[in-house]
Amino acid sequence: MLDPPLNLVRWQRIQASMLNLAMQPETTPLFEARTSIDADDSLVRAAAVGDVGAFESLYRQHVRRVHAVVWRLVGGSDARAEELTQETFVRAWQALARFRFESAFGTWLHRLAVNTALMDLRTRRDNEDLETDDAALIDLGIGDSAGTRTALGIDLERAVASLPPRARAVLVLHDVEGWKHEEIASELHMAVGSSKAQLHRARRLLRTRLGDPQ
Repeated sequence: MLDPPLNLVRWQRIQASMLNLAMQPETTPLFEARTSIDADDSLVRAAAVGDVGAFESLYRQHVRRVHAVVWRLVGGSDARAEELTQETFVRAWQALARFRFESAFGTWLHRLAVNTALMDLRTRRDNEDLETDDAALIDLGIGDSAGTRTALGIDLERAVASLPPRARAVLVLHDVEGWKHEEIASELHMAVGSSKAQLHRARRLLRTRLGDPQ
């Protein structure tokens, strides 16, 4: 089922804000991007044969983006995000010998980070059965005396973090990371229709907190 009509301008503004939070430079010159990829490849080859210093360089270059996507998927929990970020790099270190350079190392690592966070989410998903939409939003408070709030008056990250775990994961993966519903359904062990329903649910809850009653 398709989402009901939105205030298109507002929703585009919301999505633009979320994309800006992805910490991905949008205007990197081609030469600089190629140089960065080549540098990563050299470091990966060195790290794969045990060069700890090379791996530390990779860590410093990529930890911020890894932490950002994990933090968002786990709902803004600093402790869990830190733990899963470290787990991502441990898994990366263990898998470097099998890295085939079929994609950029940063792309591969980012996907590994997402999968690590999703594995954690799946182990905790039974807890969501106790959640309701209202309970998931209670910490955000209620609207002002006019019954509305503008997007400028709401912390978008906090609003996203307040969503129920599966709805939040689908929203982040679809609207921020650009995954297709088929990919999301496979990773979260749900039907494609369930992924679409969770996205509808997440957008509806988010619109409510941002003052759009539709």
